[in-house]
Amino acid sequence: MVAKMTSKNQITIPKAVASKFSSPYFDVRQEGGKIILTPVNPDAAAQVRSKFDELGITEDDIADAIVWAREAR
Repeated sequence: MVAKMTSKNQITIPKAVASKFSSPYFDVRQEGGKIILTPVNPDAAAQVRSKFDELGITEDDIADAIVWAREAR
């Protein structure tokens, strides 16, 4: 399936794909030239972000941890 990005940076997810998910909220990240959408529960996501803020964990910290975890050992 192909989706077009509009001049306002909006992409419509095809109904055949969107209907598979119960939540209308997605975590969006870019990885290796790809856009990754992960369905999330907004209440749970807010709780996680709040805890990260409380602990002083930044998005850069998380990205660094992911890189570290994926390194070959």
